[in-house]
Amino acid sequence: MPGPTPEPDRRAAVVQHQPSVHLGNFAPVLAQHGYAVELVDASASPEEFAAGLERARSADLVIVLGSTDGVYDRDRLGYIDPELDFLRARLDEERPVLGVCFGAQALAAALGSSVHPGPTVEVGYRVVEPTAAGALSPVRHVAGVPMAEWHGDTFDLPEGVTLLASSAAYPNEAFGIGEWMLAVQFHPELTADMHEQWLTGDEPYVTAAGYSPDALRADRERHSAAMQTASSRLLADYLTRLAAL
Repeated sequence: MPGPTPEPDRRAAVVQHQPSVHLGNFAPVLAQHGYAVELVDASASPEEFAAGLERARSADLVIVLGSTDGVYDRDRLGYIDPELDFLRARLDEERPVLGVCFGAQALAAALGSSVHPGPTVEVGYRVVEPTAAGALSPVRHVAGVPMAEWHGDTFDLPEGVTLLASSAAYPNEAFGIGEWMLAVQFHPELTADMHEQWLTGDEPYVTAAGYSPDALRADRERHSAAMQTASSRLLADYLTRLAAL
């Protein structure tokens, strides 16, 4: 049994793009490791978003969550360029940062790589295979456990990073730099309740890609519980490594 939750003594700034794409099962793990969470709302006014990013500069950890938007839509979406500028500065300082799906793509873009539509839209649970380096990283906890995927975009692997995991359709599922930066294309934070909310709210996207919502619900019943355990272990491992830096 886990011990009592400690009083927060660290700050995690969480860049959130839509209300339904939130921390999910990451939230209790952050609390257990002594992190207070501060949301940075990318859907707020440009002034509010800029102020949130400025506050986030001093956070112990930055987490960039997913989005239904594309990183390459910077001409249409005013928040993307400021977010990428913020991430470039964070990366230059080698400060801890974790990117999930869109967040992983944003980190790849901030490191100079192309983000673009992928070969197929993936919605559902897929096996993600850690590389040899990934087997020594927090990603090791997802080996053999189907993880939630919900994306149609991908990215070229940036220079200077370590590839940590691949899947059958997407070679770049996770990458990192040292122990301080981690990016994953899959959605380890996705709870069963979030999955249902996404299925309901994103049904046109799901069905247009050829998926059956009912079949995806059946997959959730089979895989979600094991994924929650693997995801919690992944994040706990990452946070433990950060504490040792």
